[in-house]
Amino acid sequence: MTAATAAPLDDDALRAAVIADTQRWLERAVIGLNLCPFAKAPAVKGQVHYAVCLSPEPEALLLQLQDELNALADADPEERETTLLMVPRQMADFLAFNDFLDATDAMLEDLGLEGELQVAPFHPHFQFDRTEPDDIGNATNRSPYPTLHLLREESIDRAVEAFPEAEEIFEGNIAKLEKLGAAGWAALDVGPSVPEDQR
Repeated sequence: MTAATAAPLDDDALRAAVIADTQRWLERAVIGLNLCPFAKAPAVKGQVHYAVCLSPEPEALLLQLQDELNALADADPEERETTLLMVPRQMADFLAFNDFLDATDAMLEDLGLEGELQVAPFHPHFQFDRTEPDDIGNATNRSPYPTLHLLREESIDRAVEAFPEAEEIFEGNIAKLEKLGAAGWAALDVGPSVPEDQR
């Protein structure tokens, strides 16, 4: 059976593959290239919670996002510092995903978590404003699957104190990726292991 005709994975197998792919991306790209100098500590300490929304419906994603936001807010930071919520069966279109972020901001406000938590976007086709789709700099926010990163404002504040020139991180990342090039990024093998027609 070829990859093109393989049957979709069952939920348990897909969930396991999505988490494994995301962990590989985190280790090889985000931490390996030091794209975020603050990502290594929670990963090493096991403080990253991985969640997967397997529903193809945006309404179900909103409900799971609400649960994950509340769980993160209630959790001891020493146990759960941050959450990655991956969405393999919807939001494949980046513009639709980008539009969905308005709903995440509204949810933070509705839950009274504005100022306590933030949601940062990552997507396989992430594209910054005023860039071309194939600009290598977009890879800084390109994850194997559409992903919502739930993080604590306190963590961001500590990071800013440790590295007050935050814009230098972004500029350095762009330079790093331009030096790496498209071939170098591809060699990291941090894309999805499960094609869309098998999800």
